[in-house]
Amino acid sequence: MMLLRTVVWAGALVLGSVFCVSASGATRNLGSKTTFSGEQKQWHKVSLTFAGPSTSETNSVNPFTNYRLNVTFKHSASNRTLIVPGYFAADGNAANTGAVSGDKWRVDFTPDATGTWTYVASFRTGSNVAASTSATAGTATSFNGESGSFTIDPTDKTGADFRAKGRLREVGQHYLQHAGSKEYFIKSGAGSPENFLAFADFDNTSAGKKILHHYTAHLSAYRSGDPTWKSGKGKAIIGALNYLASKKVNSVYFLTMNIGGDGDDVFPFVSKTDRTRFDVSKLAQWEIVFSHMDKLGIMLNVVTQEQECDQLLDGGSLGNTRKIYYRELVARFGHHLGVTWNLGEENTNTDAQREAFADYLNALDPYFSLIAVHTYPSQRDTIYTGHLGSELISGASLQLESPSIVHEQTLKWVKKSAAAGSKWVVSVDELGPSSAGVVPDANDPAHETIVHRVLWGSLLAGGAGVEWYFGYNYPQTDLTLEDWKSRDKMWTLTQHAAQFMRDYMPLPLVANYDSITSSTSDYCFGKPGVAYAIYLPQGAITNITVPSGEGYTVHWYNPRAGGSLQTGTVKSIAGGTAAIGRPPTQQSEDWVALLRRTSGTTTGAPAPAPTEPTSTTAVTQLTLVNASTEKDLRALTNGSTITFGTDGKALNVRATTSGTVGSVAFILDGQTIQTENMAPYTLAGDSNGDYASWTPSVGTHVLKVVPYSGRDRTGNAGTALQVSFTVQSTATEDSSSAPVVSEPASGASVTKLTLINASTEKDLRALTNGSTITFGTDGKALNVRAETSGTVGSVAFILDGKTLRTENVAPYTLAGDGTGNYYSWTPSVGSHTLKVVPYSGKDRTGTAGTSLQVGFTVK
Repeated sequence: MMLLRTVVWAGALVLGSVFCVSASGATRNLGSKTTFSGEQKQWHKVSLTFAGPSTSETNSVNPFTNYRLNVTFKHSASNRTLIVPGYFAADGNAANTGAVSGDKWRVDFTPDATGTWTYVASFRTGSNVAASTSATAGTATSFNGESGSFTIDPTDKTGADFRAKGRLREVGQHYLQHAGSKEYFIKSGAGSPENFLAFADFDNTSAGKKILHHYTAHLSAYRSGDPTWKSGKGKAIIGALNYLASKKVNSVYFLTMNIGGDGDDVFPFVSKTDRTRFDVSKLAQWEIVFSHMDKLGIMLNVVTQEQECDQLLDGGSLGNTRKIYYRELVARFGHHLGVTWNLGEENTNTDAQREAFADYLNALDPYFSLIAVHTYPSQRDTIYTGHLGSELISGASLQLESPSIVHEQTLKWVKKSAAAGSKWVVSVDELGPSSAGVVPDANDPAHETIVHRVLWGSLLAGGAGVEWYFGYNYPQTDLTLEDWKSRDKMWTLTQHAAQFMRDYMPLPLVANYDSITSSTSDYCFGKPGVAYAIYLPQGAITNITVPSGEGYTVHWYNPRAGGSLQTGTVKSIAGGTAAIGRPPTQQSEDWVALLRRTSGTTTGAPAPAPTEPTSTTAVTQLTLVNASTEKDLRALTNGSTITFGTDGKALNVRATTSGTVGSVAFILDGQTIQTENMAPYTLAGDSNGDYASWTPSVGTHVLKVVPYSGRDRTGNAGTALQVSFTVQSTATEDSSSAPVVSEPASGASVTKLTLINASTEKDLRALTNGSTITFGTDGKALNVRAETSGTVGSVAFILDGKTLRTENVAPYTLAGDGTGNYYSWTPSVGSHTLKVVPYSGKDRTGTAGTSLQVGFTVK
């Protein structure tokens, strides 16, 4: 199988390289045949263009099959390598010139870490060399061996922009997670039109069975400075995406090939019949659109084939034609920060064929983006059952024939995938009946059934989100849509639900708990001992049963209007079976009850009621504090760097606020880690102004600090302050920069390391020197637990010279845990060294004990 990839780094920088400094201060040391473009920042696309053989789309020596460009990128600090496929770029500006020929060969890359990256190009020629994954296939030619280096600075982006949050990746849970901000992703997507790319302004795009899209209804949403091509083309599709982003839509479903299908108007080839040669200018124009989606925070749900053409390439098998097709998609679009490779709409390939497709895509894609399958409704059980437990396919793109089955079917595949040892990302991507789906606002202004049964029904079953399909019996259909504003109210209702999930649910360790409530019509979802959400339709009431000794506050969320939490007739409940009461108003309508655990058994005292907003409430500044000296270091601003060697490791962050503030929440990498009800508002807390200590892990982090008008994050949220910062370690991994505690050596030692499957929560085996981790058998959702002896105050996990985590409480785990529920860690393919060091004091203070170091390989 091609799942197991070995990355080899070879070669030094070639002579004759060119050194330059970018405007930001980042540097480049390029080979003589390399041209660099893009912003030298983390999560931004950078492109290397090489001068190579001159050829054309129609040359007798097919440039798409008989040449292969791969570029190996290596991050100097961590020694991680990624092999990224490249492509023929004609004259290098084909989106604007329409060129079909030229001597430019390009690779697009989105670096995930700051610092120095080196590159080496592999350029080979031979019959069908591009279809091969063998490093030695074909013969080296032209600029093969071209090498150089460049540096990457921290991202400077904020907000919804994926370049602020990082790549969406699988982390062994039912939700994707941004690699930078650590936020979990709730999909709120547009599933129509499926032929989104059948747009009149793209080159070589003509009407098939329907007229082409023009999207002129969205021209007014185009903004000055937005991208176009060929002197102003593309404004309407860019404007359409701007509108969707304004409605918080964060995913778009589209076909890249529908030859012979319902639209018969989307294909990447030079023609519908010549399927081993690609239209360079058309694909470059697609890339302009997809890059804008990255900036807007919109994921690409790339549906690689429609049912009518899933046997078109190599008779449905994985032959050279299909391999070339997949390679071109990955090479051109795999670098985007939110990608799902969907193996086909209503797919009819065999289980073995789908696994082979996924295996090949996985071998090409250095970023391991999610691979999903969409099926006919009648084929769900047959097709999905065959892939349960797969380490390759881990997304279910559900087509459901009726709103009434959404909750049950979502819950079914969430549970089945988890039981099989590989948690799937389960989304509702096409809602039936096909004649309706989500109808226009004019036909159903409230969308009550869709909101209840589909939107909240899927989310509170553990679904990862939705994409809305538009049926053929209504205006603006799945094939003819021109105006997404036809469902403007539906986008708003979807936004309310997604925002609730992000703000109030303790993702990702949540599950469905319908069985603990008394109503037969509600949905109950959450995490025991932390929080529950209960959706109650049409004025329904319910009781909930929770363990004795647990107390919960009760607030209400209006799914029709969104906004702040409200207080109903019951403000808090004690353990046992209790009625949660009714919402404050409109008691015959749908409401969502939010129950949040209080600290210990409830006393029955009323929960603090949300207050009216204070318009001036804001976080105005963040200050980095040395918790040992109790002294302010400096303002913590966007792009700041914390260096242990000069700042120390015992730190804290204080928020300065304005207005009437009831509480302040500190959200680090997408997780709320502290809520403070009294000034000084600090990330790690304080005792009468005596700062407690916090030691961040080495790497890039995003800290969002939100003020509220009420205590405990109630009332209205004010103006938050969000900063991205980088933490650097000292030159050596010892405790010299941490506050030293004068206590004797404790005899602490790390005695054993155990590899864990975080999905099944089961130990796999001891992780010893020379061990091999194989994704195909061990899974990708992993963790490592350290066993210790002696008196241990903390344990540090140092991977490839960088401290990933410090644990103060057993079990001591590399990726952390929630009350023994292991979090997920997916190591990169290649060789690694893990050093685990025990300390006698908390937060790596005191005396270091006997460490344990192992070298291991990931395949």
